[in-house]
Amino acid sequence: MDQFSFLSSAPAGFFVGWGTLSLINAGLAQGKNRSGLLWWVLSLFLGPLATLILVVMPKVRTKLF
Repeated sequence: MDQFSFLSSAPAGFFVGWGTLSLINAGLAQGKNRSGLLWWVLSLFLGPLATLILVVMPKVRTKLF
């Protein structure tokens, strides 16, 4: 049996989707003036929950007045 045969199975699509979602979340975070790198790492662990949190959070204001 090939040691990398697990990569060609159905769970591989899960990991590709999870990684894509983390990149989308990083872009979404940057659009809301938040750290893209921080949200990318959080999205690797939280996945769709991080997306929900980002969508609900308000945009950070850059100027006070």
